[in-house]
Amino acid sequence: MSNYVDSFNSFDSPLLDHPGYSSYQNEVSDPVRQIQIRMVLIFGLVLMVASSLILLVLPVQVGAGSGGSSAAVPVAVESTNEQDNQLGFQGVFPSSGSKIARLFTPEVHYWEAEIVQWANQHGVDPNAVATIMQIESCGNPQAVSIAGARGLFQVMPFHFSSNEDMLDPDTNARRGLDFLNEQLRYTGGDMYLSFAGYNGGYAASGGNYDGWPDETKRYYQWAKGIYEDASSGAASSETLNTWLDAGGRPGCQQAANLLGI
Repeated sequence: MSNYVDSFNSFDSPLLDHPGYSSYQNEVSDPVRQIQIRMVLIFGLVLMVASSLILLVLPVQVGAGSGGSSAAVPVAVESTNEQDNQLGFQGVFPSSGSKIARLFTPEVHYWEAEIVQWANQHGVDPNAVATIMQIESCGNPQAVSIAGARGLFQVMPFHFSSNEDMLDPDTNARRGLDFLNEQLRYTGGDMYLSFAGYNGGYAASGGNYDGWPDETKRYYQWAKGIYEDASSGAASSETLNTWLDAGGRPGCQQAANLLGI
């Protein structure tokens, strides 16, 4: 979540070209022309209102002010994108219940009760929440990235209100999981694409794998592998071990020292 690549959907309102109405004032006395003019004006007004409504329902820019918990329960769907299917996207796994998988590191298990509570509040799988925490901070509530992302879920400052404590675990979780739910809604409940979007923004969750930044590709591979192993009930994860060896271990040690474990 520390390196967003955002995409915007922009719309140009349709322009009406009616050269026949250029002499409007000279044709006021013609009742038929008056009716035609009024119809054109009404049609233009309807188009303006419709364009405004469309813009309101489009996905917002990453980081645009998110309010309270979105609490949307994602549904399991299959992606219709050919590239996504090649990557093995198959939608959201069932909830793991009241615990997270054993394979997560001790620093993440330190937060197990909170992870389950946050997951239930936001209607997502606790193993998905644990997967994001594992990769983002390894359970370090004081983690701050070079890009400025903060806390357990490495949330960028623009996701918070001005009076919020960005490092407070509950606040950090709420903002991070609000954003995860935004990605789940945007992808139709596809957890794998939503992992990519959590790191790379809407350009990743709505785009082609080949166009993702290298960081997002790596993030997707880590998250997908760890989450699949966790959801299968595995006691260990080769993907998690690879992530630790690739650079995750020092961060976990920092978290362990801070948490006293």
